[in-house]
Amino acid sequence: MRPVAITGIGLASSQGEGRAAHTALLGGAAPILDAARFDPYPVHPLAALPFDAAIPRREMRQMENWQRLGVYAAGLAIDDAGLRERVAEMDLIVAAGGGERDWKLDEQIMAASPAEVERHRMLLDGLRPTLFLAQLSNLLAGSISITHNVAGSSRTLLGEEIAGAEAMRIAAARVASGTSELSLAGSAFIAERPEILLLFAMGGLLHRGAWAPVAARQGVVFGSVGVFLTLEPAASSRPIAILRHIATDQGRPEGRKARMAALLAATPALEPGVLRLSAASGAAGATAMELAALGATPDLFAADLLGHSTEAAFPVALALGALAIQSGRARQVLVTGAGPWRGEAVALLEAPQ
Repeated sequence: MRPVAITGIGLASSQGEGRAAHTALLGGAAPILDAARFDPYPVHPLAALPFDAAIPRREMRQMENWQRLGVYAAGLAIDDAGLRERVAEMDLIVAAGGGERDWKLDEQIMAASPAEVERHRMLLDGLRPTLFLAQLSNLLAGSISITHNVAGSSRTLLGEEIAGAEAMRIAAARVASGTSELSLAGSAFIAERPEILLLFAMGGLLHRGAWAPVAARQGVVFGSVGVFLTLEPAASSRPIAILRHIATDQGRPEGRKARMAALLAATPALEPGVLRLSAASGAAGATAMELAALGATPDLFAADLLGHSTEAAFPVALALGALAIQSGRARQVLVTGAGPWRGEAVALLEAPQ
């Protein structure tokens, strides 16, 4: 199997865009929060980005904001790696959610508190078929292909945090095995969505009130993030970092700690001074499980810096880990993550030789 290199990082968030803005976070720059807009739920809001400079207007009109963010981040990754001339051979793997809901209709239904039959009628009458069709998750991959001329194979994975980790694992496995010479993988998530906050609040998973770090809170604080990475064989590229190992698992809730421990046990040996970086959401049970399996508190939580971003969470942690290596902060980074409901993942990044 060939060593796999991360050669391009496309990252856009509350901090802005690009390597410099996000490397500054690793050096102690303050996270950006909006505590007022969805009070009592703080979020890390998306910075103003020039979508119209990167996406043709006719394409952008058909996209939701999370799709625009994903297309924009994919372009950043391609340019960061200097791969514009190779997009025709670039394979694409996207982790995506289910599109944005019509939250105004949700509000009407909750205000009316109808019986089940009436609730179904309100949904059937209120949802527009054209809106539903525009929200198909695999349209993000299509929009990336159209906007950036990415012409290799394409696949879309759905399934919250585990989808993001699996997208990176599959991309790395294909490059390592020789079935792909160049892969673009990632995701995008918009935190400023009332229906997402409603869903997690009803499940008791959101953090309320003043912001607190992941290790000291009992809920999720979301952040808007778009992230894509380019992966290539290490021998034929200019690596930012080597993706030495990546593995995922999922199953019944009661087996989560054992699965995470098994993933950690199968990870290559760690060097003294390894940087431990977690993609934990902050949800109490899942985060406690991850910390128990690790046996120590990670050095960094990606969600402390940029907020939790569901499908994008694990790719974001990989991007931050690669930046830590590129900036000289660490020579080896252990990345871990567990979704609030399901899915565990571990990866090991190393400095190029």
